[in-house]
Amino acid sequence: MSASVKVLEPSGILDSTKAEEFRQQVDIALDEGNEILLVNLKDISFVDSSGLGALVVAMKKTKAQERRMYVCSINEQVRMLFELTSMDRVFEVFSDRQEFEQKILRTSAADSAN
Repeated sequence: MSASVKVLEPSGILDSTKAEEFRQQVDIALDEGNEILLVNLKDISFVDSSGLGALVVAMKKTKAQERRMYVCSINEQVRMLFELTSMDRVFEVFSDRQEFEQKILRTSAADSAN
């Protein structure tokens, strides 16, 4: 059985305005029983401290429910923010959705088959 994956794709600026909407999306995805959350930031142009906080809260909620969360497609600004705040050590970041699918979904499918 393959793991259920929910892809969240916030857009624009992930700030205090969008952070609450993002938190709600995470709560819904977890309530639906998804085992893996992929936060695809391809359409995010900027993340401020509120947005970063929302990502951290999402990760904590996900781990508390013994599920997994990954991030992909971050731009240079987000990459610098992650590095400056050491969040690059907290989040497993993939260059794009394709890399995530190759490394995580194929591994999960192989584990399920064994």
